[in-house]
Amino acid sequence: MLLESRIPLRYSFGIITYELLVVLFVGLATRLGASELTNILPVMPLAIPAFLGTAISVLLSFKMNQSYERWWEARRIWGTILNDSRSLIIQVQSFMGTEHSKEIKQIAYRQIAWGYVLGRSLRKLDTLKNIAHLISDDELAAAAKQNNQPLFLLQTTSNNLKDLRLRKILDVHAHIHLQETIIRLTDSMGSAERISSTVFPSTYRLVLHSIIYLFVVTLAISLKDVDNRLVVPLLLLISAGFFLIEKVAYHLQDPFKNRPSDVPITEIARTAEKNIRQLLGEQTPTEEPDTRTFYIM
Repeated sequence: MLLESRIPLRYSFGIITYELLVVLFVGLATRLGASELTNILPVMPLAIPAFLGTAISVLLSFKMNQSYERWWEARRIWGTILNDSRSLIIQVQSFMGTEHSKEIKQIAYRQIAWGYVLGRSLRKLDTLKNIAHLISDDELAAAAKQNNQPLFLLQTTSNNLKDLRLRKILDVHAHIHLQETIIRLTDSMGSAERISSTVFPSTYRLVLHSIIYLFVVTLAISLKDVDNRLVVPLLLLISAGFFLIEKVAYHLQDPFKNRPSDVPITEIARTAEKNIRQLLGEQTPTEEPDTRTFYIM
């Protein structure tokens, strides 16, 4: 997630470098062609690029709204995951009591691992990295054989709760409440996976880019009598605004792509770990914020 107070210009313009180079080429080529064919080309009224600019603004507004709605849905899902993870451990502690601290710790550590595993799964990274200290070797080996490791860990916790019920450590009502929490976690996982696997139509972006380049061409022709030293920077400046908004919307529409604009799922999983360790009465390491970066993951 981008931190608004520290976004460098190199990032903002770095994500649209290719598009600006294309605009520069198209603008210069159009200006050169317009000067060579000045007696043939009809006068291009400014109303035409103005109309295209208005159309681009409407399309960008629609795309930004859709992309942010998708990003915000992903953020709400992970907020629910954080709440349900804490609720699960509070419920387990309440229903089982301190005399079963070993079983509680096992469930709590597995839930911590689940948050990291789910986040890395959504980002298509090494799913089981750095969780060996949280789950047993047998569970780690079994998880490595599964196609959906987060689902396996939830299933393991569910089976764990069933075993506790059979051993009379949990009563029927406690078991039902805990299973409801597991179901909510599963629902949240499925919602996050749906967002991750649903692709926006690429044709929308292609059409939008084409209209922006057409805008550059028509504006360059409309201003054919104006000095190139003014027109070319103007073309770059206006198109930079369009492309920057489009690129931001493009990044927001995929909130789990391991980019600076992602929903900070690793940070949320880390918060869940700190909170769960606090519930267990363990020391939680204090981390100094990294002032060198302009985003959190």
